[in-house]
Amino acid sequence: MATADVTVMGAGVFGLSVAYACARRGAFVRVIDPFGVAAGASGGLVGALAPHVPENWNEKKAFQFESLIMAADFWAGVEELTGADVGYARSGRLQPLADERAVALARERADNAATLWEGKAVWEVVPAGEASWMPPSPTGLVVHDTLSALIHPRRATHALADAVLALGGEVTREGSEEGAVVWATGWSGVQEIGGNGVKGQAALLRYDAIDQPQLFADALHIIPHGDGTVGVGSTSEREFDDPSNTDAALDDIIARAVTAFSVLRDAPVIARWAGVRPRTRSRAPVLGAHPTRPGQFIANGGFKIGFGMAPKVGEVMADSLLEERDTVPQDFKPM
Repeated sequence: MATADVTVMGAGVFGLSVAYACARRGAFVRVIDPFGVAAGASGGLVGALAPHVPENWNEKKAFQFESLIMAADFWAGVEELTGADVGYARSGRLQPLADERAVALARERADNAATLWEGKAVWEVVPAGEASWMPPSPTGLVVHDTLSALIHPRRATHALADAVLALGGEVTREGSEEGAVVWATGWSGVQEIGGNGVKGQAALLRYDAIDQPQLFADALHIIPHGDGTVGVGSTSEREFDDPSNTDAALDDIIARAVTAFSVLRDAPVIARWAGVRPRTRSRAPVLGAHPTRPGQFIANGGFKIGFGMAPKVGEVMADSLLEERDTVPQDFKPM
């Protein structure tokens, strides 16, 4: 068996994105996860790749913006290597505006986006219109942004693993740590560095809204996947007994979704999911030298924005692992 240049511990979207970026640069990569691919938060159902609002700009928001812009080429490359459909689409997003104060703030953000988003995407206030796939809005106005995208998380993560294999890497449940070692072990990994896990529950409904924008209202993401299903979620539970069990909290999510978007009233629920997302103390990803494992590395803390961050996370980690170039934002470095 060949000696690995890079060993990645964890087969979620962060770990596999690091492995994929390294393999594309010619490294022999081994990914190890005793639970298998997409066993944790990356195996979910929703897949909202939504940006932070364009205001109070900082390293985290700039990094996410660059990663969201990279995403189309990133996932197209995965699909080309594997023949898989990851469900990626830059669908845009619609959000209702509750009152005149919300409208004024949204218009201010539109002005900010005109500069901060570099002409690559738009944040605008538009009339809600009469379309059936539209969030009800008390003001008759909604925010429409063209940066938001969507993906099928579980399919995308498995395709990413297949892409690593297609590039000559290994994805296995057990193996030896060789070369540069990166820990991308989700919830359990962030607990080692003082973070925690936040449980999320989501559902998949059978409803055909293909090619429609995603919707966001009442803190709910409504994601119209390209296979005739709609992902709905999610909860944010700091305290929980069973990390994988769905319960009344998900029933409430589904009921709120139907109340907010009446077109889903008769849509059958075809899948329910629960998992724990890794949240660092800063809420930002932690990338770079591992704070408790000398000589090793960490790429963790995607929390709710892991899929949107993953393309750029892979690249900056590959810079460190293979070229000894530090391109990790200061705000993301371990304390």
